[in-house]
Amino acid sequence: MDIGNEGDKFMNILLDAFIDYLANVKELSQNTLDSYKRDISQYIAFLAEKKVDDIKHTNKTTIITYLLYLQKRGRATSTISRNLASIRSFYQFLLNEKYIDRDPTINLESPKSEKKLPSVLSLKEVELLLAQPDDSSEKGIRDKAMLELLYATGIRVSELVALNYCDLNLEMGYIQCKGNNSSKERIIPIGSMAKKAIERFIKECRVNLVRDNAEQALFVNYHGTRLTRQGFWKIIKMYTQKAKINKKITPHTLRHSFATHLLQNGADLRSVQEMLGHSDISTTQIYTQITKNKIKEIYNKTHPRA
Repeated sequence: MDIGNEGDKFMNILLDAFIDYLANVKELSQNTLDSYKRDISQYIAFLAEKKVDDIKHTNKTTIITYLLYLQKRGRATSTISRNLASIRSFYQFLLNEKYIDRDPTINLESPKSEKKLPSVLSLKEVELLLAQPDDSSEKGIRDKAMLELLYATGIRVSELVALNYCDLNLEMGYIQCKGNNSSKERIIPIGSMAKKAIERFIKECRVNLVRDNAEQALFVNYHGTRLTRQGFWKIIKMYTQKAKINKKITPHTLRHSFATHLLQNGADLRSVQEMLGHSDISTTQIYTQITKNKIKEIYNKTHPRA
């Protein structure tokens, strides 16, 4: 019998039990589950390389060695912090299940990283990007509706593609959106421009794209099935190049721009936090720094004694 292989198999059984717990008890979204599974799978692979065939044989030094290993491989500080958070949750699960009698992650601190301000678009750049889809084609009408909705609501791309037709209330002008934790739902107004774009998409395009009447997805591809995050990434990349905007634009850029523009125009932080679905207001506060920087820039450009 290959003891090493048996150990690997058992650790993967523990991982499956952990993911099952996160899915059925914590009710986390599929994207979050995939992230946990990827992080812990990589940790287990590292332990196998080090000939550690039982999680009980790991300790604080093991975990620190793994974090240093990630650092040497050029992983970003944010990625290392996320890995540690996943590993910590895994050990806490094992402790609660009484498979281990101590948690080696206690008092282990995440690596400190400077918070980089997210890249945001100016209002003119947003308008330029939103003007790119060809509204004489079904694809352009669909893409216009998606871009308008992203900027109008600040939802994540994963939330955009997860939207169902029934999550939309055009009469009242809002969407129901489930965040990373699928049990937490928020109501977000969509605004007149997004509403108009979505109405046109539904009337002129969706009815032609959807082949199965049982399809619940709001936004679908040419196969009539739910659009993927990867599919949307290709779409926004194409329009960025078409708009010739000299900034790195990701699907998250419109979310950052949504929050920043709201705060610049007087929205209160708590309301923006609620619309973004942040559990911690400190996450939302990063956008106030962008706003302060913008005010300082305007002051330096316009005040005669600046």
